[in-house]
Amino acid sequence: MLTGNILILLFAALAIVALIGVQTSFAVLHDRTVTAAGPMRSLESLETAIADKRMALSDIENELGERRKALANIADVQADYDATKRQLDELNAEWLQKDERRDEIRAIREEIEAEIIEKQAIDAELASARADLDAVHDRLAAAERLFALNDEMKREQAALEAKIAEMRSEAMELSEAQERVKRLENQAQELGREIARSEGLQQSASAQLAQVQEQLAAERQATALAHSEFTQTAARIAAAEERSRAIDNEIATLEQRRSSLMAQVAKMDDDVAGAGGEDTQSKEQLVEERLKELKAVPPVLAHMKDWKKRAAENEAEAVQRVIQRLDQSGLHYDRRIVHAFHTAMKINDTTQMAVLAGISGTGKSQLPRQYAAGMGIGFLQVPVQPRWDSPQDLMGFYNYIEKRYRPTDMARALFHLDVLNNRKSEFEDQMMMILLDEMNLARVEYYFSDFLSRLESRPPVDRVTDVSLRKDAEIELEIPMPKGMDAPRIFPGYNLLFAGTMNEDESTQSLSDKVVDRANVLRFSAPKTIRTTTQKGLIADPEALSAKRWRSWVKPVAAVENDATVVESVDRMVNLMKGFKRPFGHRLGRAIMSYVANYSFDQARDLRIPLADQVEMRLLPKLRGIEVEDGNDPAFSELKNFVSETLRDDQLAKAIEDSVRSAKEGSGQFVWNGVTR
Repeated sequence: MLTGNILILLFAALAIVALIGVQTSFAVLHDRTVTAAGPMRSLESLETAIADKRMALSDIENELGERRKALANIADVQADYDATKRQLDELNAEWLQKDERRDEIRAIREEIEAEIIEKQAIDAELASARADLDAVHDRLAAAERLFALNDEMKREQAALEAKIAEMRSEAMELSEAQERVKRLENQAQELGREIARSEGLQQSASAQLAQVQEQLAAERQATALAHSEFTQTAARIAAAEERSRAIDNEIATLEQRRSSLMAQVAKMDDDVAGAGGEDTQSKEQLVEERLKELKAVPPVLAHMKDWKKRAAENEAEAVQRVIQRLDQSGLHYDRRIVHAFHTAMKINDTTQMAVLAGISGTGKSQLPRQYAAGMGIGFLQVPVQPRWDSPQDLMGFYNYIEKRYRPTDMARALFHLDVLNNRKSEFEDQMMMILLDEMNLARVEYYFSDFLSRLESRPPVDRVTDVSLRKDAEIELEIPMPKGMDAPRIFPGYNLLFAGTMNEDESTQSLSDKVVDRANVLRFSAPKTIRTTTQKGLIADPEALSAKRWRSWVKPVAAVENDATVVESVDRMVNLMKGFKRPFGHRLGRAIMSYVANYSFDQARDLRIPLADQVEMRLLPKLRGIEVEDGNDPAFSELKNFVSETLRDDQLAKAIEDSVRSAKEGSGQFVWNGVTR
């Protein structure tokens, strides 16, 4: 019995071992099958297969537990054992036959491990590349932040520069204020000392008062005697003044005779030199010496040589650049004033100059200066002196002692800009504006009347090359020349623009009708508010404007002479001025039409705006001195209605009404006070 149980246990153990072997064989067989089906299977697939095998092993263990329960049936176990043993033998035989396959599997596993190692290296490189990419992204973001910061710093720099400019002007004002404070302190100290001295003097004066009163009676007696002596002395002084005036007149006469005699002497010297047989070369040297200073380039033209030429542009762009320059310079002008001044400059063939009038300090000189710089035109300011009484004050004179012509900068500039008589001119396509500053300090008719007539006598632009036509417009310089040679002549061409400023106070002269008829007068009224003139940023250097391009902007009178609005308005102006007994002729009417034709700022071509400008600049200055209550009320009312109802300029109509009312409340004579726009 004991032997039987042992045998049962032995068979059971053998059966278990056989089952384990069978399961292992099945697992190996399954592994071979999978390996043969896909030797390139990835590592993840192999790990999944191993997990499946582990699950299969767990199933086998469970099955083994069940079989242990079935050990009681020896016959079944024996049969199973035999079958399992046969299978085990078959599997062992097959296992022995699969050694080569195992070698292949081992090689495949080694290749998979190498690929895994290579994949890990690639992953490491990829991680490094990703890190580099992230670093590049970080640098790009930092660069973008730097660019944004740079732009912001530039804006801050511009703001700081503007603030620095303002602070500099404030510093200058503070410095001036400190100097004024110091002067006031010194004056206060002096006043204190004066007060102390005054107190001392008052005490002494009180003591002296008694003596003065005592002396007063004696002096009253002496006054009668002194009065008689004074009467006799006044008579002697009057006689002396009369003799002094006579002496002054005699001196002036002698000076004129002296100049005339010196001119004759110079001419005789030239005649003697000519009679002595001087050759042509000597004459040329003589002329060259006399014109040496005239041919010298004035500073204003020397400065223009360094200007760059402006690129092609249209008229609107050029005027906008002028307005921008005025704004940057801190100068505040109504756009209509700038447009009016530009149009007045364009029509210098029909209206020879523009006059800017008004009280001192209203920006009359700065407008033409900044306009010329912004437009690219040379600018020469000629300060008029009260003693001027002849054209020599403008152009210069010939010194008979030195035998040399002494020109002004204006004469030099006109000589070099005259491309018709001066073929060697370096300024053939450039322009210049000449400003007669405070032109009414002296009588304009004395020093500028002849020059104005020359400008008016110029032939049309397309016929200036005709010598016979431009002869009356040329200025002959008073320079004695050798026998057989003509004095040099200067033609003031259309590349010259003339403007003038005039202050209106007790020290100035009024303009004559001749000047008013040939000028557009812009009246600067007193400002309503006081503004500061602070420069805003850097102002660009001037660039030379081509004279040909300037002329291309000028339009002929024919552009509007058939326009019904223009013709009717000019006829109305003629009748209005007849009502004031201040009629005007064809020249002024044509000049008004020329202004209207060249006014190019109203896109809708409302011609009433330039017509209203001409009422302001051409008609109202001619009414100066008219009695407002001497039967002229209807004429002024009609003028105001024409401006308000026909030309639709209510501001100008209101200014006319204010000027008339001021005249009625004052002297009774009309004075045009200007319009504030």
